[in-house]
Amino acid sequence: MDFSFIHAADLHLGSPFLGLSSDDPELGKRVAAASREAFDHLVTEAIHREVRFMLIAGDVYDGDWRDTTIAHFFNLQLGRLHRAGIPAFLIKGNHDAESVITGSITLPESVKSFSSRKPETFRLSELKVAIHGQSFADRAVTENLALNYPNTEPGWFNIGILHTSCNGRPGHATYAPCEVAHLLQRGYQYWALGHIHGYEVLNANPPVIFPGNLQGRHIGECGPKGAVIVNVRDGEVHSHSRLLLDKIRWAAFDIDLTDVAKEADAFSSIRQGIKKEVDAAAGVPVVFRMTLSGVTPLNRSLRADTNRVRDEVIAAANHCSDLIWLQGLKIRTSEQTAEIPNSDSPLMNLDFTVLLDSLTTSPDLLREAREIMDVIKVKFPSMLIPEDLFADEAVAQMVREARELLVAGSAEGRPA
Repeated sequence: MDFSFIHAADLHLGSPFLGLSSDDPELGKRVAAASREAFDHLVTEAIHREVRFMLIAGDVYDGDWRDTTIAHFFNLQLGRLHRAGIPAFLIKGNHDAESVITGSITLPESVKSFSSRKPETFRLSELKVAIHGQSFADRAVTENLALNYPNTEPGWFNIGILHTSCNGRPGHATYAPCEVAHLLQRGYQYWALGHIHGYEVLNANPPVIFPGNLQGRHIGECGPKGAVIVNVRDGEVHSHSRLLLDKIRWAAFDIDLTDVAKEADAFSSIRQGIKKEVDAAAGVPVVFRMTLSGVTPLNRSLRADTNRVRDEVIAAANHCSDLIWLQGLKIRTSEQTAEIPNSDSPLMNLDFTVLLDSLTTSPDLLREAREIMDVIKVKFPSMLIPEDLFADEAVAQMVREARELLVAGSAEGRPA
């Protein structure tokens, strides 16, 4: 029998949006509603495309409810699927594990949630589909759950649904670790994975897929987001494709100003970079972070008045679209090395940038900077910290930024 189904994961309903600073009330409203609107869009697509069932591979919620509003919203959307005759199959991941979500709301009878005690199988007899899965009992599951999944049911279309860090991914905790080979050993026709927020096809045949999350939550989750629709023909996956569902698109990009000597040319490059992102988003509102880089004679003027540069970037964005907002601007340009004025001091006669470079790479300085950042880090709730914000590379970049500011400042005070 030919049929189609949808594979989604990591809805993170109720998740805060991180690293967003804007006084624009329109952006605030859009961001607050984005994750729910993305899921509403998913359900609408499922009904419109007449899929036969939906899989959600963990992390429906971002954590325990502060109130039941989020749960009622989820229940409302599943009710739409239920009335359309589309059953849903859910597993719980690290964010909505049995030990994390303390409340409960009765879901429609067509919604099946997998046990956290051991793997189990749900069957759709009319389609000859067997869906095998297991929920997380606790937030941190360190054992390889896939090893205990049931054997394939001959003559049926077998699906494994699993929340996992399969093969390991930077920036994601190692939960239910496994290798692709472990999954392929089960003999299933499709693996519906969750936990990793980027879209990835780990194996082509049979497909082993992370759909990514429905809606990016911060600047570390850039690019299009959504789910996967899978078409089955004669008991095998015939095709699969992405359903793009995000309502806010995050983008981070670099503008290389190497050898650019005129501000007009710099701002022209900035407008072109912004327009490229707007065009790629195809009407989805964009929140972006821009980095200005390269060795340029403009380094000093860019760093001297960052507020004016920021205003120009915002103006360039407004020229391209009324659905784009600046999340952050990083000026990481540099200029040709220069010496400080002559002095009787042997130290002062050193090339200033050579001296700064030696300090910038000093293990002692980096360790002191790391210690300061660690003091700041403990002030934040751990769940609200983007993975890369306090990483070693971020600390090293702050030190490099200080170096560029000192170079620019020394050049500013030098006689002509």
